[in-house]
Amino acid sequence: MKVDAARQRLLLELADADAAVARLDHRARTLPEDAEIAEATSRIEAAREDLVRAEISAEDLDRDYRKMDSEITGMRDREQKDSAQLTAGGLAPRALSELQHELNGLGRRRSALEDDMLQLMEQQEAVATEQERASATVAQLQEQVDTLQARRAESLGAVTAEREVAAQRRAGIAQDVPAELLAIYDRQRADNRIGAGLLRQRRCGACRMEIDRGTLTRIAALADDDVVRCEECGAILVRNHESGL
Repeated sequence: MKVDAARQRLLLELADADAAVARLDHRARTLPEDAEIAEATSRIEAAREDLVRAEISAEDLDRDYRKMDSEITGMRDREQKDSAQLTAGGLAPRALSELQHELNGLGRRRSALEDDMLQLMEQQEAVATEQERASATVAQLQEQVDTLQARRAESLGAVTAEREVAAQRRAGIAQDVPAELLAIYDRQRADNRIGAGLLRQRRCGACRMEIDRGTLTRIAALADDDVVRCEECGAILVRNHESGL
């Protein structure tokens, strides 16, 4: 294939434009805010797990409290009933003794339950504090994530705008490259390889491989408008005054 040397050299500009687009695509995929958002999100999940555990503990303690309160209320009612019977009098000595014994027992059990309830209330207070702490942590981290997401949107917008400029530059260069030459270049890129590179100091500018003397001699004998490709990577070798041929 023969293409004017000046048109071939456009491929170097095209390769630079494609490299710029690729760098911007990489920047868009690896924004620093993404890592920060991921870390904050992970911390939110951990805080939410803490909150769920605290809520479950609070529910368990509330259930225990209600049960204990019901038992204490029942004991108080029974004590009041027994006390009323004692006050009313008229009981046989044996019944009076049994009633008094029951009252004493109810008093001891109620007192023990009330002590247990005080401890349970202390646990409830501690769990409530943990709920507040975990909830505040979730809210704080969520606010941080919201801020990071806003920053990310700004960063991505800037990169996207820069990429659009690079893509437009690429399109402008590509329209001046002969279609057949551009097709070879694009096929290279479709295979995830560099489309073109400058032949400089016996090296391919695309794959950086050194070209042997025999091949260099053959290339030197070609006309300027002959299209040359690297035998190693297939890229179009663009020649200019730096090629040393």
